[in-house]
Amino acid sequence: MIIPIRCFSCGAPVSAFYEEYKKRVQKGESAKKIMDELKISRYCCRRMLLSHVDVIDEVAPYRK
Repeated sequence: MIIPIRCFSCGAPVSAFYEEYKKRVQKGESAKKIMDELKISRYCCRRMLLSHVDVIDEVAPYRK
């Protein structure tokens, strides 16, 4: 859905990096290179960005 603000495991902020990560991945850069340059070194934080699926646009139109 929406990228979590903090990592579920260690509590480090990860949402601040998401937009930059998303733009650079769409340009074709390596995810490893991007995360190394953004200084995201913990594997739990890397998981938060790698495994995120952005489905908010699909879910948002639905209402109760």
